[in-house]
Amino acid sequence: MQTVLSLYERLTAWISSRLPESLALLVTRVALAGIFWRSGRTKVEEGTSLTISDTTYFLFEHEYTGLPLPVDLAVPLATYAEHAFPILLVAGLFTRFAALSLLIMTLVIQFFVYPDAWWATHILWVAMAAILVSRGGGLFSLDALLASRRTQ
Repeated sequence: MQTVLSLYERLTAWISSRLPESLALLVTRVALAGIFWRSGRTKVEEGTSLTISDTTYFLFEHEYTGLPLPVDLAVPLATYAEHAFPILLVAGLFTRFAALSLLIMTLVIQFFVYPDAWWATHILWVAMAAILVSRGGGLFSLDALLASRRTQ
């Protein structure tokens, strides 16, 4: 039994070390970024970078009526946020800020757009964002590279 406990303790020590944690943070960054990136791409005209579609304005006017912002402000904010923050997450640049921004966006969606989606969807987004806010981007991020240059 002592051998099993010792093995377990060594395994958990290694899993909680910087390399495995950084791999997990990288996967989390990419997963959260992918969710919002794909959503952002549905808001723009196909074949364009950031030309917001008329359908997006229609949805915000008629489907997402509970938002506390005017449509003319909410549409570009949501569209640009769903493009910019995922790019920052994948790069691991300003990871905590990007994750916090997407966390706030998730809460807005939860409370004002899809209040019934907590257990099915939004709790996972909140969990991923919260981990990134609390732990940062890990070793495989531009944040880590910039931090290492500041200490030199």
